[in-house]
Amino acid sequence: MKNLNRRLLFIIFLSLFSLYIALPSELNINFSVFSWKAYKVIDIPKVSLNFFGKRLDSDLPLKQGLDLQGGMQVVLQADMTEIDEADREDALISAQEIIRRRVDLYGVSEPVIQTSRAGSDYRLIIELPGVSDPKEALNLVGTTAQLDFRIEVVLESDDEASDSAQLFANPIFTPTELTGSELKRATPQFDPNTGEPVIALQFDEKGTELFAALTTDNVGKRIGIFIDGIPVVAPVVSTAILDGKAIMTGGFDVEEAKQLSIQLNAGALPVPIQILEQRTIGANLGEESIKQSVFAGLVGLGLVIIFMILNYGFHGSVAALALVIYSILTIAAYKILGVTLTLPGIAGLLLSIGMAVDANILIFERFKEEFRVGHSYANSLELGFGRAWESIKDANLATIITALVLINPLNLDFLNRSGLVRGFGVTLLVGVLLSLFTGVVVSRTLLRVFTPFLEKVYQRKQK
Repeated sequence: MKNLNRRLLFIIFLSLFSLYIALPSELNINFSVFSWKAYKVIDIPKVSLNFFGKRLDSDLPLKQGLDLQGGMQVVLQADMTEIDEADREDALISAQEIIRRRVDLYGVSEPVIQTSRAGSDYRLIIELPGVSDPKEALNLVGTTAQLDFRIEVVLESDDEASDSAQLFANPIFTPTELTGSELKRATPQFDPNTGEPVIALQFDEKGTELFAALTTDNVGKRIGIFIDGIPVVAPVVSTAILDGKAIMTGGFDVEEAKQLSIQLNAGALPVPIQILEQRTIGANLGEESIKQSVFAGLVGLGLVIIFMILNYGFHGSVAALALVIYSILTIAAYKILGVTLTLPGIAGLLLSIGMAVDANILIFERFKEEFRVGHSYANSLELGFGRAWESIKDANLATIITALVLINPLNLDFLNRSGLVRGFGVTLLVGVLLSLFTGVVVSRTLLRVFTPFLEKVYQRKQK
């Protein structure tokens, strides 16, 4: 009984928390009865917490994809003729990261930047929601990343700066002959003495000579590394480096070292970019159309609830409550996980609502069979859940596998890589997992809570 109460309290808490996340920061209530009209705006207070240095904001947006808010789609082809075959995949990822950094700095909301490989073709598919100017989009993504090394200029009036951010704030770096074309590779490693993450730099023959001269003449100064004219890091030269192999330290954590290596490789492996396709995409669904889609979803949800109540009585009411909880959990999960909602994604959401009651139908039909052969109400209920589980598990496992194939998390060449199809797969996967939770765990807990009352009801029916 204690475990049952704890489970019930957990479900209540989870439902209320998800409802708080799912609701917008402002509710607009607009309705009319005959000639009387009412309009009211309800503000829902939101909180912002600092959790281990990360900001957690309860006012999370429901992200919209390119097809919902419009924007630009650009397909780029990377020219890999000058890149060794072993380095081509890294070069493509580097180009993806540098374009992502540009887009983030530009402030485009919710961009999608994907890589695609078909045989010898290496492509980048870029979706820029909210960008309507083709020239603006091409300037943003259509040029090759440039990496260069600049040396610190120490001025007499300058105070000694302890960090890169302060140094970069002043005009105190001057360009050198060393550029990213002489950098062969940047690799995240671990210092064998301290175990701290470091970044190993390796230059080609020309770069070795330039870097040797640069470090010999500037011991104690900082070398600023810039990508597309934007500063990235400024390590101090501790000693002359003559073999073209340098170790860069800076108190990095593992993720920082990895990301910085990708950024440096983006400049180190400049890939010529050719624009294959560009198009402006208008919003398929305006604000009014989205409202109509939401209304259609609510109507569908209502019809499913009516069907369940008419067919299964109080059991159906419990399933309907679980379905409402499912809908709230789904919207909250979209916001927390940052799922970008697209037109196919909405289809996946509506499909998953209908699928969410499948488990309950199987359980309640099995319950009826067990109750008819003479089992008590409580035993029939437990047998219904237990013996229907195999069918529920197999059906949902097949759907989960299908969703994973559509999502293609490993970016396999022979599977789909389309963002829209992946959006459908993500919403379908989230929906199936949550429907399993609500259809089995939530429904079972609620029915167990009401078992003493329902057992008396069913005993009266037998008499």
